[in-house]
Amino acid sequence: MATRPRRADAQRNYDLLLAAAAQVFSERGTEAPLDEVARRAGVGNATMYRHFPTRSDLLVAAYADEVARLCARGQALLATDSPAEALHEWLRLFMAHITAKRDLALAATDGQSTDLVAEWHQSMLTTASALLDAAKQAHAVRADLDVRDLLALIKGIALTAADVAQAERLLTLIDWRSGTSAHPPPGAGAGR
Repeated sequence: MATRPRRADAQRNYDLLLAAAAQVFSERGTEAPLDEVARRAGVGNATMYRHFPTRSDLLVAAYADEVARLCARGQALLATDSPAEALHEWLRLFMAHITAKRDLALAATDGQSTDLVAEWHQSMLTTASALLDAAKQAHAVRADLDVRDLLALIKGIALTAADVAQAERLLTLIDWRSGTSAHPPPGAGAGR
């Protein structure tokens, strides 16, 4: 079901709320008072809750531009880099995004499933799938790699690493390439 376009004043309020939310969350974290977001946007709380019924809705919308840029970067990498390097670079960017936005990643997946959260996850999954499929077609990665497993692994690294530097080091321990490295693939010799 398609949503109706917003009236001009409603769109202005929506945009003001997003700008204020990004600023407030950046300064005070994802648990910052939502009243502060509404105050900085210059709108009432009722207006904010009409646009964003839950904190998760507001969090995801506030960072939607970053998600869109990350997905666009994935498409650009598909067109310009080798498939294996494109996949690795995008996963590194995905990991850095989650590491830098750890509170957002946890808050956006706090069990409150919303359309915005589902849309965000689907766009990431679609981008990662395209990159992984290209790498598989080039025989640059293991054929048995599953995109959901790969994203879960990267998210796990991002959420548990002490900082971006450790996350980067942990990522280098993973070798999912197909015959292009001296290192054995993950699980080799583990008695599958």
